[in-house]
Amino acid sequence: MGKSRHYFHLHLVSDSTGETLMTVARAATVQYETVQSIEHVYPLVRTHKQLDRVIGQIEAAPGIVLYTLVDKEIAERLERICREIGIPFVNILDPVFAVFQSYLNVPLTRRIGGQHALDAEYFKRIDALNYTMMHDDGQISEDLEHADIVLVGISRTSKTPTCIYLANRGIKSANVPIVPDIPLPPQLLRLKKPLVVGLIASAERIQQIRQNRVLSLNASGYGDTYVDRKEIAREIAATRRLCVEQGWPLIDVTRRSIEETAAEIMELFREHRLGGTAVTGR
Repeated sequence: MGKSRHYFHLHLVSDSTGETLMTVARAATVQYETVQSIEHVYPLVRTHKQLDRVIGQIEAAPGIVLYTLVDKEIAERLERICREIGIPFVNILDPVFAVFQSYLNVPLTRRIGGQHALDAEYFKRIDALNYTMMHDDGQISEDLEHADIVLVGISRTSKTPTCIYLANRGIKSANVPIVPDIPLPPQLLRLKKPLVVGLIASAERIQQIRQNRVLSLNASGYGDTYVDRKEIAREIAATRRLCVEQGWPLIDVTRRSIEETAAEIMELFREHRLGGTAVTGR
């Protein structure tokens, strides 16, 4: 018998996009196996009129309130209402600001949505995303030298979502599929600047994902070898040999989330820029 779940209302109030709150809230709630949050997200709350609507929702479905509000008057009003209702509330950035101010000894500059400013870093991310989308699945291999990172691997090793995650951090990423009996682009083997990383997974895991894909697409165009475990094992072995021959680091993504894989790739990238990439099969 599975564990029964308890549900609670979680109100996330932000004067920006609410992404910070959602990340923190989900990181916390996932640690409680028997509870599930019902999220109410209120982005761009910057006026008392907008807060009125939020307060009405909180009163209708009391629960935990997490917020990031730069405007002191609006924040204090929200806190006062929460006290009157008798529900817990937390400004999740307050402890961070307190540590920063005590260490830096400089005043806090209150900027709503400051992390989303249209600065050089923002346009770097956009440029990286454009590059990544244009170089997905082996497209436009002629200018791979302009990439920061190139991922190689057989089908269903999460190359595309990992590249997109990296691009969201301003890293130009391309991916090249390893397909049986199809030669790799010659440019790939001559790359000097980019970090090339191989991705693999267990044969069982790849077989499962491929079978699900074939079923979801109701596709008859895929040959039997695409989902054959022995053939998949050969593809994985070929990937391992290629990475050893080329000196490319290798990451097993079988039990990794996209975020975990990207974190290791970014660490390898830092080492690569310093001039010392280590081969890994972790």
